[in-house]
Amino acid sequence: MTYVNQKYFVLLIITAFVLYGCSYSFTGASVPKHLTSIAIPIAVDRSGSGEPDLSNNFTNELIQKFLDDNNLDVTDKTNANALLECSIVSLQDRPETVSGTSETATQRRITINIKVTYKDLIKKKTIFDKNFSNYSTYDTTVDPFSARKNAIQDAVEILAEDILLGVVSNW
Repeated sequence: MTYVNQKYFVLLIITAFVLYGCSYSFTGASVPKHLTSIAIPIAVDRSGSGEPDLSNNFTNELIQKFLDDNNLDVTDKTNANALLECSIVSLQDRPETVSGTSETATQRRITINIKVTYKDLIKKKTIFDKNFSNYSTYDTTVDPFSARKNAIQDAVEILAEDILLGVVSNW
């Protein structure tokens, strides 16, 4: 083997190792092989917040995350291998930033807590039973109603992503 061929051979080996190392991914890391579909019923709202459509908005966002991810087919419970049950435990709206001599809140924090149970319907066992919590802040000085609604939606989107990651990568 000539010197030039040896250089190309070494370069080829190094490139192969680098490309192999780049193929590592978290997605799909922990979905058991026998699970191909999941049912996601409408989340139960036990928060007592009175927030209209909270459970529907959360459930729709969660289903969309699973559809976009494409690791598990979303289907009804009778055709599913797995079940993801969610219960909205709380929605808190608390002052985040207080300013001025009147000590009024200029920023507030929405925190949503959700209890999630992920079940294997084939082996009839619970894979996990976890609580997920996340938040978003909003400015109360300009259109606080819309800002609050947007903060709730932001928290819902983050939670849906966290739950998806919990299911597909044991995060």
